[in-house]
Amino acid sequence: MPFNSPNPEQQPQKGGLKSLVQAERLVQIALVLPIAVLIGWFLGAMLDRWLHQHWITIVGIIFGMIAGMMEAVRMALGAGKSGRH
Repeated sequence: MPFNSPNPEQQPQKGGLKSLVQAERLVQIALVLPIAVLIGWFLGAMLDRWLHQHWITIVGIIFGMIAGMMEAVRMALGAGKSGRH
């Protein structure tokens, strides 16, 4: 079977690339929350060591959870809007 069929009805569908892009968006949404928590934990731990405190790590984790959840919701709403067109 030739690559470029002369019959336009037999042309392959181009939905494969579209589904890969959609899968990549879903993977981004799934990874943004744990990565944000890890960044918050790391920055909080570094500030704890620098300022000789023990409570900033907890604040960093909470801030990372809030920021990650906000970003995940924003990305999910944006993916929903672009999927409707």
